[in-house]
Amino acid sequence: MLHTWGSALTHHPHLHIIVPGGGLSPDGARWIACKPGFFLPVRVLSRLFRRLFLDGLAALHAAGRLAFLGDLAPLAEKCALDAALAPLRCSDWFVYAKRPFAGPQAVLAYLARYTHRVAISNSRLIRLADKGVTFKWKDYRFQGRDQLKTMTLDAAEFIRRFLLHVLPSGFHRIRHMWTASWQVVSTL
Repeated sequence: MLHTWGSALTHHPHLHIIVPGGGLSPDGARWIACKPGFFLPVRVLSRLFRRLFLDGLAALHAAGRLAFLGDLAPLAEKCALDAALAPLRCSDWFVYAKRPFAGPQAVLAYLARYTHRVAISNSRLIRLADKGVTFKWKDYRFQGRDQLKTMTLDAAEFIRRFLLHVLPSGFHRIRHMWTASWQVVSTL
């Protein structure tokens, strides 16, 4: 699932991906779990994901399957896109892997949390005043109580940040996910 927001409503594109901790045997008759204490070499996976993602983006561009609108229109030129992607090829990308879910219900609960959310929930909104919109956010550079903070943005900036995360016309929030997820979960 693609998410585009961070806690402060900033543009923070990232993916939530569920990968099974094992696989079917070659004959398809049984499940083979990964070795205890080992799932994925996260550093290697981070570099591999970065390369495959950027190569895929370049391939889509070469096939004419990307549209760049507004301020991004210059990226339609190959040299401009290559220049924009060059620093991304050199920077570290991070893949975070966590322990397996505790069964099919936990997988579905996770999927439900991430597929039916918006960039900010009503419970995080504190007040609307002449000064702007005040809301709660998490500063992940800190731990414990120091992590939870408040931010006040003028109304126009708050709306701008919120609209960064609204799907463009013609995009689908979910397509066939529940069916595919349920088929995967029911085989575990």
